[in-house]
Amino acid sequence: MTAKTGDRTVRGTQLVLEPLRGRRALFSVTTFLIASNLLVAIAMLLVGAGLWHSSSAVQMAWGANFGPATKDGEWWRLGTAMFLHFGVVHLAMNMLALWDSGRLVERIFGPARFAAIYFGSGLAGNLLSLIVQGDRAVSGGASGAIFGIYGAFLVYLLHERRRLHPGDFRWMFWGAAAFSGITLTLGFLIPGIDNAAHVGGLVTGATAGFVLLKPVAGKDPSFPGKQRMVAAAFGLVVAALVVSIPDPLYRWSEEQAARGEIREFIGEDARINARLRSILKEGRTGGASFEQLAGRIETEVAEPYEQSFEQLSALRVGPGVPSAAALDQLRRYAEARRDASHALAEGVRKNDPRQIRDALSSARQAARPQPKTPPAERPPQKP
Repeated sequence: MTAKTGDRTVRGTQLVLEPLRGRRALFSVTTFLIASNLLVAIAMLLVGAGLWHSSSAVQMAWGANFGPATKDGEWWRLGTAMFLHFGVVHLAMNMLALWDSGRLVERIFGPARFAAIYFGSGLAGNLLSLIVQGDRAVSGGASGAIFGIYGAFLVYLLHERRRLHPGDFRWMFWGAAAFSGITLTLGFLIPGIDNAAHVGGLVTGATAGFVLLKPVAGKDPSFPGKQRMVAAAFGLVVAALVVSIPDPLYRWSEEQAARGEIREFIGEDARINARLRSILKEGRTGGASFEQLAGRIETEVAEPYEQSFEQLSALRVGPGVPSAAALDQLRRYAEARRDASHALAEGVRKNDPRQIRDALSSARQAARPQPKTPPAERPPQKP
C-alpha cells in the first residue's frame, strides 16, 4: 500500500484505529515475518542460491511447493514455500508490500488474528496453486499471504466505512483494491507468476478478515452468526479443494530414488572401467597368466556389472518418472557390459585373439549413455 500513504490516509487510519488505542503489542508479527524471510534468503545465498534468480533445484531442496513432492507426503511444503523467493527482486517486492500493509493490518486485527490471516491465506493460496499448477511448476513466495492481508484490510474498510470520512474511505479502499486488481492482472499477463496463489490468498484473507473481525462501531447481535456461517461455508470449500487434489503424474520419492541409483551406477561404472584398463595393461606386459587375467575380469568387471544390473532392475518406478528412461538405458548398458565382460574373460582364458577382439568391440559399442538430469520441475512460479 505504498501508493496510498499521505495526510488523507493518515487521518483516515487514525479514525479507524482510534478505538484500538492501547492495544499495541510488544511483539510485531510483521517484523518477525520479514526477518524470517530475510534470514532464509541469506541462508540460501550461503549455500549457492543466486542473487538475482534461484534455480528450481535450490528451491526444491529448501521446501518449495511442487505437485509430485507435495502430494507425495511432503505437505509441509505448503508452509515452507511461503518463505522462499526466487531472487532479490522477488524478495524485495514482497517484503516492501508486507512492511507497508502488514503493520496497519496487524494493528487493526491484533497479532494473533493477523498471524492467522497471514498463514491461513498463504496455506490456502498454495493449496489452490497445487491444484491449478499441478505438476507443472515449482512455486514459492510470500505474496499469496500478502494478498490475504489486503483482502482482510478491504473487508475491514467495507465494514467500518460509515466511521470513515467518505474521501478517506475512497482513498484507502480503492487504492488497495486497485493495487490488488493491477497485480492480479499482471499475473495473468506475465509468465512465471503463480496467480492461483494470489487469488487463493486474497479470497482467504477476505474471508478470514470477516470471520475474525471484531466490530468497533457497536454490537450487532446477528453478526457472530453471520461469521459462523461464512466460516462453515469456507471450511466446506477448503474440504472440497482438498478432496479434488489430483494424483501426481509421478511421485517425487521415486524420482529421487532413480536419480540416486543413476549417480551411484555412474560412479561405479567409472571404477569398473579403471580396473579393466589396469587388467588389460597387465595382460600386455605379461605380468599374469591368462587364467589369472580371466579370473580378474570375471570378479572385478563382470560381477560388478551383474550386481549393478540387478540393482538397476530392482528399482521400479512409474512410467511418468522423468528419470525412468535414463534408468532403463543404464540398465541395458550394464547388461551389455556384463555380457561383453564374460565373453572377454572366456576369450582370454582360451587365448583366442578373435574372441577377445569381438568382446572388446562389443564393450565399446555398449558405450555408456549420458543421461541428462531430467527437468523434474518446470519454470518456477512466483507467488
